[in-house]
Amino acid sequence: MPKLCPLFRGSSGNSYYLETAGQGILIDCGRSAKQIENALREKEIDVRNIQAIFITHEHIDHVSGLRVFASRYHIKTYASYGTIAALHEKGYINEKVDGQPITLDGVELDNFSVVPFRLSHDCAEGYGYVIETQDGRKTAFATDTGVVTPAIREALTGCDTVVLESNHDVGMLQCGSYPYVLKRRILSDIGHLSNKLCAEAAAGFVKTGTTRLLLAHLSKENNIPELALQTALCELACNGMHPQVDFLLSVVPEVCHDRPVLY
Repeated sequence: MPKLCPLFRGSSGNSYYLETAGQGILIDCGRSAKQIENALREKEIDVRNIQAIFITHEHIDHVSGLRVFASRYHIKTYASYGTIAALHEKGYINEKVDGQPITLDGVELDNFSVVPFRLSHDCAEGYGYVIETQDGRKTAFATDTGVVTPAIREALTGCDTVVLESNHDVGMLQCGSYPYVLKRRILSDIGHLSNKLCAEAAAGFVKTGTTRLLLAHLSKENNIPELALQTALCELACNGMHPQVDFLLSVVPEVCHDRPVLY
């Protein structure tokens, strides 16, 4: 059975570890190599088990430790063509990193089938990922998107576990200290997903078989974990769904100190 372990989430860095049959992959590498090494060691995860790193997009909170970590352990790194080009341009990867473009057809590893889907974000060519393990279970990662597009909805439908962005509360953002230009960017279709939009999407995914939801990429300034959680719970309740019966719901902690969890 697969194990999912969030290592970090939020504006200060994002990284997730997924493991099955003794092998694992990373989704994003948004803290320093040392911090990621320490997080893996704390959770008793052997870095030698990591087969590949999959990058969603080139923003620093998703790639800050990539160049050092990937080159140090000779781990192949996958991303879209646009993201690979942007990573080279910004210096987040170099000739010491084996950066491999991945198309929407996906890639097959020993114990994982990884299929990307396009996100709606202000980056070069952002990807989310659906990872299927040998037992047929599917885990999806969809953060850093301003809207849930039909392509995203199609990709996530039927996934067992969904890691979904619940970035901000619209009221907190609008009344907060961010400059207008930044507020407009976050609220746009190429910005970040609000609690309300996340909740509405989550209800749809539970209807199609998702049993575990993890709310991710929460803003420190414009959100509160309990608010994100309650917004999703209220929407799910309005659709006749009950926690612990129809679904499990949790907020990914900013720094996860737990060992990998079964789902």
